[in-house]
Amino acid sequence: MSGTHTERGGAAPAARATPRQTVALAAMMFAVAMTFIDQTIVSIAAPEIVRELGLSASGMQWVVNAYLLSLAAFFALGGRLADLFGPRRIVLIGTVVFVVSSVLCGCVPKGDGAQAWLIAFRATQGFGAALLFPAALAVVVAVFPSERRGRALALFFGVTGALTAIGPLLGGWLTAWTWRAVFWVNVPVAVVAVVLTALAHIADRRRTGKLDVPGAVLMALGMGLSVLGFQQAWAWGWDSAATWGCVAGGLLILYGFVRYERGVRDPLIDLRVFRDRAFTVDALVLFFAMLAFVPLFFFASVYAQVSLSASPNQAALYLLYFFAGFAIASQWGGRILDKRGARPALKIGTVVGAVGFALWAGKLTDLSMHDQWPYAALAGAGIGFILAPASTDAVNRAIGPSYGEVTGITQTVRNFAASVGMAVFGTILTHVTNSRITRTLESRGLPPGQARDAARSISESVTGTGDASPPTGTGPTAEVMRNAMSAIRTDFAEANQWVFYGMAIALGVGYLCALRHPGGRALTPREPDTEPVDTPAATDRRPGRRAGS
Repeated sequence: MSGTHTERGGAAPAARATPRQTVALAAMMFAVAMTFIDQTIVSIAAPEIVRELGLSASGMQWVVNAYLLSLAAFFALGGRLADLFGPRRIVLIGTVVFVVSSVLCGCVPKGDGAQAWLIAFRATQGFGAALLFPAALAVVVAVFPSERRGRALALFFGVTGALTAIGPLLGGWLTAWTWRAVFWVNVPVAVVAVVLTALAHIADRRRTGKLDVPGAVLMALGMGLSVLGFQQAWAWGWDSAATWGCVAGGLLILYGFVRYERGVRDPLIDLRVFRDRAFTVDALVLFFAMLAFVPLFFFASVYAQVSLSASPNQAALYLLYFFAGFAIASQWGGRILDKRGARPALKIGTVVGAVGFALWAGKLTDLSMHDQWPYAALAGAGIGFILAPASTDAVNRAIGPSYGEVTGITQTVRNFAASVGMAVFGTILTHVTNSRITRTLESRGLPPGQARDAARSISESVTGTGDASPPTGTGPTAEVMRNAMSAIRTDFAEANQWVFYGMAIALGVGYLCALRHPGGRALTPREPDTEPVDTPAATDRRPGRRAGS
């Protein structure tokens, strides 16, 4: 962050935070920590979950995607509820919903109902996170006066964003004990968050207005239906009326949502912010970047455990290459934003990311973790250049609506994009894996029908241990499959190439969007309806310049 400002625009010495402000900030960071860690931690445990519960590959993708989709569908609702009922209250409710759902995810029973159980409670986890995150952000904005707010927000986003990197490491360590612990670990974090929230004595401030229930329902239905179509495309077929009915129906409902919101006095999302071209470009670049960012954790983790025969801990270290580039570029991107605005950072990030993912894809079939690290770091650097500048510039461009509303829009875009990326790339991976393995088994003498059935069985039940658990049985099919495990690992790597090339293309499209950015540095947004809780005498209601990531 480059500095804080008084209402007249001059530099002001930053006041020291009070103990209550410090405790409140720590409480909100602990609360939000759970939501960031959960975006990545489950990906590491995915192969173990598949093996123990007997889930299908598409079913496991839904376990990951249900969280992201629910988070995207209800994020704007969470922000609005925090406005109407008070952010502290919604933080506590969101924390309880999240942690109870986490415990139930970890207690999933084995059997036919395991997949439905896990998907359902992952969705309620996402709902809890959607309540929790915008409310926690509103608490930070309210508790700190203007001269401290910018630094508090920078610390809030910096620490919580960095926790995304902890997910894979923590997941690898916990999975070595039991994969169920990746859900149970949220319990002590939630307890600390609730205790600190109580100690901070945070006062709630509410806004007047009504809850836009029809808007919330339309958004949830539109997002859910469209992602369902993408997710099920492999099972139903791309030529299926059900596939395109879901996709088109979902998009049509979202279009109806947009039309409806324009005529509502108290909309769920104030769409006037899209009149600013820079804001619209920022949102588009975020969308295409997030198509790759969160899905990468799932696909790279499963690739490492299947094609590279890596353990969960080794898979976590594999992802650290990506985070090394991401962490360095995030700092660099923030400096570019301060000096020259968001446009240069977005252009650099999309180009670097596209090149990094493309080169990384080309190395996947080498089946060597060591040879891939420069390209993984390059891909991470591309995403690092994008996320903070695009999010911050979007918030700073949107002068009219509240900070929470604008952050709700950018976070909704990010999480919906992650859901679409999981669905589309998951469909591609399963289809190409099935095709490649079928050809491998046919080349080894299996009849086409048996080869297709065996390939479908393998691609629908990837367990992530390479040849450590070869097929059992004494029939000719089992014998061929045992002898072909090395080739099958290569087939899976080739299928992942399609996914990584797709991520490169997404960032390439993001570059074309970045070219439309008008450039320049944004003004600091005002916060017309928010009053600091602990400092009622403060008159400047604007958050600091570096807003979010």
